Amino acid sequence: MAPSGSRSIKKGCQRVLYWIPVLFIALIVAWSYYAYVLQLCIESIEGIAEKVIYLLVYHVIFIMFVWAYWQTIFTRPMNPLKEFHLSHSDKELLEREDRGESQQEILRRIAKDLPICTRTNSGAIRFCDRCQLLKPDRCHHCSVCDKVNNCVGFANYKFFMLFLAYSLLYCLFITATDLQYFIKFWLNGLPDTQAKFHILFLFFSASTFSVSLASLLTYHCWLVCKNRSTLEAVRSPVFRHGTDKNGFSLGFSKNFRQVFGDEVKYWPIPIFSGLGDGCSFPACLVNLDVEQAASPTGSTPVNKIAADGRQFPSKPLRESQSRLLTSTPSWTESDIATDKDRKGEIMLYYL
Repeated sequence: MAPSGSRSIKKGCQRVLYWIPVLFIALIVAWSYYAYVLQLCIESIEGIAEKVIYLLVYHVIFIMFVWAYWQTIFTRPMNPLKEFHLSHSDKELLEREDRGESQQEILRRIAKDLPICTRTNSGAIRFCDRCQLLKPDRCHHCSVCDKVNNCVGFANYKFFMLFLAYSLLYCLFITATDLQYFIKFWLNGLPDTQAKFHILFLFFSASTFSVSLASLLTYHCWLVCKNRSTLEAVRSPVFRHGTDKNGFSLGFSKNFRQVFGDEVKYWPIPIFSGLGDGCSFPACLVNLDVEQAASPTGSTPVNKIAADGRQFPSKPLRESQSRLLTSTPSWTESDIATDKDRKGEIMLYYL
């Protein structure tokens, strides 16, 4: 079989495997809806007031849970900007060079005008051989998508966090409201219908999922507070001055706002409200050689200086990024700048 045909079959199998977890969750949620709404609330609960309250609260949580899940899986991963791709002449120049140091000189020349602060463990410019581009900070080649982007990252990390939160709330609500009927099942206090088996398995599944979801949500809340991705939690990012596990941490409130934004009213809603453009990330102020703070007016920050003394022009920070570097956090709507040109700008961090 031709190599191209083998690659097509491989990609097809990968796409099928990618959707298996999604279909599994969809089936579990569909069954839980049937079991809770029809078998528990409509068939088993006798009190009208209790039935109405349970159904109203359940559907509010259910809608938010499905909405967050939809946003998580259908928000397309974004690709690095064209500025990070090598031109045809640069590709040819890079291919002609056999020595690694000469190739690094070429890459450093290309990277000097780009907002790139991180390096490889050896201090080299991060470069993707498969995609032929310079890797933006906190960006990695995704083995699932087979390109430099991320399945969960800058564009949908807030959605993923809300999905975990609402799914945990969903399971806890089902467990709490199903508990008394679960007890009645063991005391033979339920009618001998198929509903009692749905009530039994509904309680077991919801309580079991609650434990795993609570653990996962707690871990990602810790990551948000520290401003780290899962990869950065395992392997600290490398800057010009060396390894720094807290290199992107700006403090709890600013780390949180970088993901959820300044406007409190948008925090629980699965719509994008994070700060920044996804192409560059402000680093902590102690690392002056990595990222310098911009003035409150959004003017261009001080030029970054490399280890060899050469100045690398810094790309001006967006107003939302500059606000993250100020000392006083703002939670008022009057301080929010609309991020009109966010669409199409990438730089996702891999989770």
